[in-house]
Amino acid sequence: MCGIVGYWSETENAFDILLNSLKKLEYRGYDSFGFATLNNRDLMTERKVGKISDTQCERLPGNMGIGHTRWATHGKVNEINSHPHKDCSGKIAVVHNGIIENFKELRDYLEKTGHTLRSETDTEILAHLLEEGLKKGMSLKESVIRISNLVRGRNSFVALSSDTGEMIASRNGSPLILGITNGKEVFIASDIPAFLDKTKKVTYLDDGQICCIGEHLEFYDFKTGNQVQKRVIEIDWKAEEAELGDYKHFMLKEIMEQKETLISAMNQNKEHLIEVAKRINGAKGVFFIGCGTAARVCHIAEYVFSKVANKHINYITASEFENYEHFLLPETLVIAVSQSGETADVLDALNIAKRKGCKIISILNNPGSSMERISDYTFPINAGPEKAVASTKATTSQIAVVILLAYACIENIKEADRILLDLSGKVNDMLNPRYEAHIGYVAKQVYKNKDIFIIGRGINYPLAIESAIKLMEVSYIHAQGFAGGELKHGPIALIEKGTPVIALIAEDKTKEEILSNAMEVKSRGAIIIGVSPEKNEIFDYWIKTPKVDEVASVIANLIPIQLLSYNIGILRGYNVDYPRNLAKSVTVR
Repeated sequence: MCGIVGYWSETENAFDILLNSLKKLEYRGYDSFGFATLNNRDLMTERKVGKISDTQCERLPGNMGIGHTRWATHGKVNEINSHPHKDCSGKIAVVHNGIIENFKELRDYLEKTGHTLRSETDTEILAHLLEEGLKKGMSLKESVIRISNLVRGRNSFVALSSDTGEMIASRNGSPLILGITNGKEVFIASDIPAFLDKTKKVTYLDDGQICCIGEHLEFYDFKTGNQVQKRVIEIDWKAEEAELGDYKHFMLKEIMEQKETLISAMNQNKEHLIEVAKRINGAKGVFFIGCGTAARVCHIAEYVFSKVANKHINYITASEFENYEHFLLPETLVIAVSQSGETADVLDALNIAKRKGCKIISILNNPGSSMERISDYTFPINAGPEKAVASTKATTSQIAVVILLAYACIENIKEADRILLDLSGKVNDMLNPRYEAHIGYVAKQVYKNKDIFIIGRGINYPLAIESAIKLMEVSYIHAQGFAGGELKHGPIALIEKGTPVIALIAEDKTKEEILSNAMEVKSRGAIIIGVSPEKNEIFDYWIKTPKVDEVASVIANLIPIQLLSYNIGILRGYNVDYPRNLAKSVTVR
């Protein structure tokens, strides 16, 4: 959600670095932004409503500072509620990501003790609580430790003090990562792309830890107050992967990158695949959990494991997982799917699983994320940075890993490799300028409609739901996905003359049935867009997909839907990379 950046240098001006870093986090979604810098112990701030790229900012002096993009939770979207927030003295500034659950209780206490709070946010109380600690003779570090233990909820913050000339970060749920250079610069951010062009050496702040940022980094456990040692690792992401290059939008770039990312997803530790497959086969219950698009990947996994491994697995939306807690045993396996590895609802679900003694497997894209660190096994999808809010390449890479796992369960990883290699080659052939232009043409026929429906059967039923998510995310058209066999049980009442219906068709046993469903809605006036390897006279418009294995058809059919959604969003005049009201990483419940 909110984006946090911080920077310390011996010599460099902090503001330019902070501004550049915040621009690289715009994909997280935000409504306002701001900065604070220290210049010879003078604390200077700048706050604005709107987008960074559309706003002129005053360049603040100083070699140390913090920045923030705000996603409104507590309080309206205005400059007063924008971060950074200050204390009464104006000597402490704080940026924050997450939710403070005991916010009202703490705010009431502060107001009773004479503090003047100017905003409606939960964040501002952090600055005033830090102020209290300093007035009581605490160091800034001691005060940060105190309030880190005092506030409840999943959150992280970075504090800047002109009194002490210090910058200190605290993490308790929301991600914070440090970028390390040659000892003369330190970066801190809620996501790696903020500083990827400057350094690939990172240290992850763990939950329950603070970091004093400066020439010498010091880490402490805020529960015990003890100093802890941290290791620096080097990530293998390329800076250019997080840049637009010759593309107009990150979404289009990431759709086209699927030519390569499907191959990258196959690069898994085979010993881990075999070991996890053994655990799946021997488990007393297997749950796939995720949110949003990742939950649809989990739904698809249910079909893949049934088809390939003749095995029943359960998929649960992570926010609903607590309702299944009574089924969990130490022999139960929980497999979590996520792009960011920081989704609050998924992490909450995994904490439930941990309490029950379950083994945890993660399929994710973000190295060093919270999910990775609490998992027993991790399968990185190796898709590189995904900056468009609507997930594309991460989704297909996650499905590829699911296919690998299913085939590992029957000791036939080579067959999964064959299927995915065949698929990636055909996707490479499919994604050409002529194909893009055709999908653009189809988009022009339907982009003015208020409703679009998608139908599928078998493995393409959960894909119909994911297709609706993509359309809604970037075009704001009301879209719904249905199982083809459910049309006559209610949804067919929504069909009228001119209603677009997308039929997702694979070369499998459901083909004739889904064509029959398409005919049912066509006879009631629907415009049929067929997504399939073969043309059919039922189709008003046909989007051709390659002939691939049945379990791979879900990827082959999804990619043109991603392109169609992209083109419809562009035709409707929307920013497809940053849809309204959405964020890339949902770190609050």
